[in-house]
Amino acid sequence: MATQTGKGTALVTGASSGIGAVYADRLARRGYDLILVARDAARLNALAERLTTQTGRRIDTITADLTVKADVRRIEERLRADTGITMLVNNAGVGATASLIDSDVDALETMIDLNVTALTRLTAAVVPGFVARGNGIVINISSIVALSPETLNGTYSGTKAYVLNLTQSLHHEVGDKGVQLQAVLPGATSTAFWDRAGLPVEHLPSQIVMSAEDMVDAALAGLDQGELVTIPSLPDAADWERFNNARQHLQPNLSHKLPAARYKRVAATA
Repeated sequence: MATQTGKGTALVTGASSGIGAVYADRLARRGYDLILVARDAARLNALAERLTTQTGRRIDTITADLTVKADVRRIEERLRADTGITMLVNNAGVGATASLIDSDVDALETMIDLNVTALTRLTAAVVPGFVARGNGIVINISSIVALSPETLNGTYSGTKAYVLNLTQSLHHEVGDKGVQLQAVLPGATSTAFWDRAGLPVEHLPSQIVMSAEDMVDAALAGLDQGELVTIPSLPDAADWERFNNARQHLQPNLSHKLPAARYKRVAATA
């Protein structure tokens, strides 16, 4: 049984399997009590029972579908009311692999509801309390497609770019108020995500697929190192720094009174 000092409570969405279940395991072993949120009550309860036995942590479960407004509101209220919550892991999400013209637009809308709207509402619910208490961690699971919109479905990559942007913006807003932000950008990870997205993981080259355990362990190492953006597969962190510096280099020239010279109309000649 674990003997770590309690670190408060971590609320983990999408916690019944895959990446979310690994986060639950690792955080419990780090000394966090848990609130586990997912749709599958049986899996949630089985995971909670196992982790309680193995770690001795207090674990609550909430069965909720974060594409349903009433369920999202219930989790928001818990995040606002429970001052013992010290970490939010926004892991729940779905993906898509088909092109836009071959996709079900209603399914894409549901994906936006989960990947963007629910994540935003839960983050907005918990951050004010973290700021007031001067302490808290928000981990947002993005994806490497946030940096590679040509990969997989463009709507999916757009939702994950949103997650990255929101995390960076929040760090700018509250990073100096005791709130730690982290965006995690996994590559292909061996979970049921791929089956639900329409491309079984077995169809991917094995050399690009990371286990969920390795991915979460790397992400938590990045959190410990204070990284705002963690890309578990990236061998050289300097590559991200160069990419991000290039983005910031654009900023002073993104808005001017006049168009750039290359867009000025050439005067007509007689």
